[in-house]
Amino acid sequence: LGRIMRPDDANIAGNVHGGTILKMIEEAGAIISTRHCNSQAGEPCVAALARVERTDFLSPMCIGEVANVSAEITYTSRHSVEVQVNVMSENILTGAKKVTNKATLWYVPLSLKNVNKVLEVPPIQYARKEQEDEGKKRYEEQKLDRLETKQRNGDVIFPVINPEPHTVGYSQSSLIHLVGPSDCTLLGFVHGGVTMKLMDEVAGIVAARHCKTNIVTASVDAINFHEKIKKGSVITVSGRMTFTSNKSMEIEVFVDADPFVDESRGRYRAVSAFFTYVSLSKEGKPLPVPQLLTETEDEKRRFEEGKGRYLQTKAKRQAQMQQAAQH
Repeated sequence: LGRIMRPDDANIAGNVHGGTILKMIEEAGAIISTRHCNSQAGEPCVAALARVERTDFLSPMCIGEVANVSAEITYTSRHSVEVQVNVMSENILTGAKKVTNKATLWYVPLSLKNVNKVLEVPPIQYARKEQEDEGKKRYEEQKLDRLETKQRNGDVIFPVINPEPHTVGYSQSSLIHLVGPSDCTLLGFVHGGVTMKLMDEVAGIVAARHCKTNIVTASVDAINFHEKIKKGSVITVSGRMTFTSNKSMEIEVFVDADPFVDESRGRYRAVSAFFTYVSLSKEGKPLPVPQLLTETEDEKRRFEEGKGRYLQTKAKRQAQMQQAAQH
């Protein structure tokens, strides 16, 4: 996929929204997965997004640049497809190109005749046995993590009256959206990319409220799609600050669905993720982030959990840099 970035894709400083990039990544993944899953004779199907692994925004993209998104299938299990996506920005005035994103997504094929029926995935041919073994290891890890995330997903965000600046209640935000036909796949449930774009929008509002500066998406932790959201549902996308370091903010975002067209079903948690943002000056340099003030025991617990994720990511990045330097 490729298209030029327009003013409505970006914030007031001209940086393209992370959600715009995530939506394009998901579109590329959905196309290649659906193609592959329909490559053999059998029931026609549409690939539905189940999970996005952690993705880093390596470099900001700006208005006027062209985003080029390429996708490749790297592993198939019996009922799922792993897709790896690369995003490159191109300055069409100078010809300069740079990698802005790398992402790994997991899809499952759903029958066009029965939305609740998961079909079998045609296997792919691996160049080496090691590629299949590594893919299977990634598959088992994401399966376990998705289960753990679903089990801890009972939290609800409540409004706070007259909150103090830099507290969790001060910056927390929610967005309500009615799911229309243009948001949905052929099967009548929401595109994963549409949901991610709304999540990034809410996370961006939380970050901007907290530090009152230009903010950009730095990374997104694994996004787990627990359940499908049907056309006609009303979704509530909620975000709250969980952790701040000197130069970054972690924001928890979850999506709850009210299936008004199906009165037999109550409200349920559909998607959850952690977004990380950084604050930038007018020159695009990182700025210090105001310390998050935690007030309740739950907020303090979430802060410590966020700190653990931050230190784990930092250690992993340092190890990768040392490994790269040795080679």
